[in-house]
Amino acid sequence: MAFKKNLHREVQSIFANHWNEREGSVVPTSENVRLGNDGVWLDATILYADIADSTKLVDNYHAHVAAEVYKAFLHCAAKIISSESGEITAYDGDRVMAVFIGKTKNTSAVRTALKINYAQSQIINPAISNQYPNSSIKLKHVCGIDTSKIFVARTGIRGANDLVWVGQAANYAAKLSALSESYPSRITEKVFNTMHSSVKTSTDGRPMWEKVIWNDMNKTIYRSTWRWVI
Repeated sequence: MAFKKNLHREVQSIFANHWNEREGSVVPTSENVRLGNDGVWLDATILYADIADSTKLVDNYHAHVAAEVYKAFLHCAAKIISSESGEITAYDGDRVMAVFIGKTKNTSAVRTALKINYAQSQIINPAISNQYPNSSIKLKHVCGIDTSKIFVARTGIRGANDLVWVGQAANYAAKLSALSESYPSRITEKVFNTMHSSVKTSTDGRPMWEKVIWNDMNKTIYRSTWRWVI
């Protein structure tokens, strides 16, 4: 009975207590946000990089093989994200979430996605083929990117908590990364309209992105199969 009462009391306090909100200029960590109703607003671009068909990989191959693919992809993605000044905020099984802020956040996030596509096709898959020449294993992935205001709060209990990223960009980026791997990079129209021309067209003037309607959300997005050489 005491346990139930405590849950009632804590839930009521979450809804009733005043929020302490502030604008942020850096990506916050758990140490910067209190566990109560405390939050930070950011102008941020969110990238999700997600392995496609990971269930088939786990079901059809030994666990250590699947783990090697996971590790190779997440290692390359993390290194590329960091090299483009992105902040890794979460790993969730076979995917990674990153936050980009600042004046060039959209360009940096998009270039990250194109570089991850290069790593997938030119580094990881050749390594898989070299190690397992008689296997049909082939890594596929999708990166989803959106930009918006994001509210960052800390959720959980003492000793077991993490930051939650609330806003359109976090939601849409995650949904875009779950679409078909036939196009490894997908971005929203807002990202496309504000990113630098260097990640819109190739050096010989060819468009790198295709404009389409995202039917599930009835929104215009852009998709690409292009790679950025590392």
